[in-house]
Amino acid sequence: MDFSLTSLALVALGGAVGAILRFSIGQVVDSSQFPWATFIVNIIGAFLLALLTFALPGIGTTAKLFLFTGLFGAFTTMSTFTLETTRLFFDGEMLNAGLNILLNAGLCVIGAIAGRYIGLLIA
Repeated sequence: MDFSLTSLALVALGGAVGAILRFSIGQVVDSSQFPWATFIVNIIGAFLLALLTFALPGIGTTAKLFLFTGLFGAFTTMSTFTLETTRLFFDGEMLNAGLNILLNAGLCVIGAIAGRYIGLLIA
């Protein structure tokens, strides 16, 4: 394990960027009726993570720490997704809870498949 100051700084800087991006999408996208911001962030994150993984197979440790651990770690919102789904479920919004699960799970996998495919075309 690498707990050097440089590694921690890269993860922290990437995390700050990812958190700001996540916050910004949450401010722009209306999620009052359905957690669309979380859904959008999860799809974008799944796509870009797969795209970069497969387009740049030789990506270095520094970039991985900044992008994958930091930026995408803070940007994607699986914990928020589960909390929102739980809230919908316990608020009696079974249809929206199920829709949230299907859209996030299904389309995020499709986003990752698309990212892999495009990434391999680029590489």
